[in-house]
Amino acid sequence: MGIVNIEDELHEQLRRASRVSCRSINGQAAFWIRIGMLCEMNPGVSYQDLVARELKAAGVDAPVAEPVAA
Repeated sequence: MGIVNIEDELHEQLRRASRVSCRSINGQAAFWIRIGMLCEMNPGVSYQDLVARELKAAGVDAPVAEPVAA
């Protein structure tokens, strides 16, 4: 484990996002880092597909919502 230095404004955004997501600040940072890494490694895969794939790999049985008609 280590310490990561980030800009004050990014830390403030991280703090705010962690409250909305019901995560600790460290948990939110870890989530953003993991998703960012996955996005870089899989540029053709959408955010939603990455999250769905990670949930499935973790054994979460998440229902798939039907698209809403416009």
